[in-house]
Amino acid sequence: MDNATTIALSRLVAQTRAIDVLANNVANMNTPGFRAERTIFADWLWQRQGNEPPGSGVIAYTQDRATYRSRRPGEIDHTGNPLDLALSGTGYFTVSTKRGPRLTRAGRFALAANGTVVDEEGNALLDVRGKPLKVTTADTMLSVAADGTLSSENGLIGKIGVVSVADPNKLKAEGGRLLNAAATTTRPVASPKIVEGAVEKSDVQPTMEVTRMMNDLRGFQMVAQFIQAEADRHQSAIQRIMQQHS
Repeated sequence: MDNATTIALSRLVAQTRAIDVLANNVANMNTPGFRAERTIFADWLWQRQGNEPPGSGVIAYTQDRATYRSRRPGEIDHTGNPLDLALSGTGYFTVSTKRGPRLTRAGRFALAANGTVVDEEGNALLDVRGKPLKVTTADTMLSVAADGTLSSENGLIGKIGVVSVADPNKLKAEGGRLLNAAATTTRPVASPKIVEGAVEKSDVQPTMEVTRMMNDLRGFQMVAQFIQAEADRHQSAIQRIMQQHS
């Protein structure tokens, strides 16, 4: 395989990765608290060895360097449900899953049959001590203050834990709602800004994402056509050589 084809293949792999990321963004455009992801590509330079013509000593391949998550908050959608919670500032809620604590900005919560405050997947919302928040059957009028204090007509129930992370780029997505913070450190947010009766929407802008996807698809098709043309050229050259020696 010649250098032109291997360089084109590296670009094709990068385009495939970019399209996958954009498709995931579009799929989560209605997921509360979802932040769009972006890819970063760079040149990977390889110094050729031996006697080469001037200007041909370095080959630049396309390298998939990283994928990062947008930090632009989504719009706040007011629902009126007292257990729908949006973070207007920085930070994340913490929920307890079977795999351990996970972070989320998808603040659509409800009460489980046993009174535990849970997210849409049934994961318990944790308080500032890392314990599940739970209400009794006597607590019928729930309210959440901006600092995360959960109360009812019977008084204080607990305080919702909100944490920040040292390096948001090290958060690993698990589905559209949950984030694994094992690769970074977390710390409590002293003064969270929680909006009761509201949900943070996804920050994905569908028109922009679809436009990006169309551009990447055109780039993918162009590179694929180039690789096919190179393959046809090689096959034609082989056939001519074989005919000359037959």
